[in-house]
Amino acid sequence: MAEFIRDEYGVSVLVDGHPQSHVPDDPAFLVLEYVAHLAACLDLLLPPPPQRIAVTHVGGAGLTLPRYVEHVRPGSPQIVLEPDTALTEAVRREAPLPRGHRIRVRATTGEAGIADLKCGSADAVVLDAFAGGSVPGGVTTTDFLARAAGVLRAGGVFLANLSDEPGLRYVARVAASAGRAGLPHRALVATHDVLKGRRHGNVVLVASASEFDVRELERAVRRLAFPTGVRTDVATWARGARPLTDADPMPSPAAPDPGRWRVR
Repeated sequence: MAEFIRDEYGVSVLVDGHPQSHVPDDPAFLVLEYVAHLAACLDLLLPPPPQRIAVTHVGGAGLTLPRYVEHVRPGSPQIVLEPDTALTEAVRREAPLPRGHRIRVRATTGEAGIADLKCGSADAVVLDAFAGGSVPGGVTTTDFLARAAGVLRAGGVFLANLSDEPGLRYVARVAASAGRAGLPHRALVATHDVLKGRRHGNVVLVASASEFDVRELERAVRRLAFPTGVRTDVATWARGARPLTDADPMPSPAAPDPGRWRVR
């Protein structure tokens, strides 16, 4: 069941009591840090705004990132794979999409939707899917990521919003899966406290078949309102992690009670 809570900046979307997204009244004002991280990666690693880009989103919720892309790159073709049609309809009633947009929502799972897309049809594939407070296991396996890599054009980038506890063992397994899937160039973007293992939180995995300028990425995220860092040694760090497969999937660890997120 979707619930909408309005604040001074926009509308928060909760599903079964779990915060899913925040839809700002100003599409460029991104309240949640991981959405700002995803947006910064798109703007830096692909041709800069206002150039159009083709983006496939695995997971819809409030459609916050598609709205941002449409705002800074008007007319960009975007596909959103979201199986929860009731949620999509409720979000679009509460926070209508802008006129003239090219955001197409398909009522399908990420696994089925990615399999139906043409090879080389997207500049970016963005994974931001949660069910019951966790990233579903089926959309972080080597098998799925290989199919997502096939959807990317030359120079394209795969971005994943992941959630993990201190130690980032789950993120390491997803990063290893991305490397095995043909996306060897990887980095992690998160707030400093999450990267340093002080609390459970969101981490954006950046992965590509092509090299990208991690130093420029570091400089870009320093300009964000959130204290953000970039981990650049992912290939070495994740080398010992066991990749996930369709035969051995794993959802992300469930978030603890908010009062227990931070560790000393």
